[in-house]
Amino acid sequence: MVESGYLGLFATAFLAATLIPVSSEVVLGALTAAEGFDIWLLVAVATAGNTLGSVINWLLGRYCLNWRDKRWFPIKPASLVRATERFNRYGLWSMLFAWLPIVGDPLTFAAGVLGVRFRIFVTLVAIGKATRYIAVAFLAQQFL
Repeated sequence: MVESGYLGLFATAFLAATLIPVSSEVVLGALTAAEGFDIWLLVAVATAGNTLGSVINWLLGRYCLNWRDKRWFPIKPASLVRATERFNRYGLWSMLFAWLPIVGDPLTFAAGVLGVRFRIFVTLVAIGKATRYIAVAFLAQQFL
């Protein structure tokens, strides 16, 4: 993955925000430890890719609900109900935790379903994801 550099990190971070199980943290850690990469640019690229992936989830929630009963639909009804309950309990600030495994993707989908304003959604999601990637890059620098 080091060979593909920034583009590979962007793609991995984007896919990690969808239902495809990939670990952008591992790629960011490897690139942080490798020579020739700017750590802040790595964090920015990972944040942009991961945030864009969450935007796809938001768009799915916003515009694809009429297909939610189809077998191929990416979010199961029970997951959507749980995400909606969490979102209603914690409100907009829950978007800061969209990076969390398992609950993050349905949470961003629920934000689309519930009509969270796009600018607020993107801002909060990006802040949460950037904070996570800064922490990952810092730890990778310290231990790798």
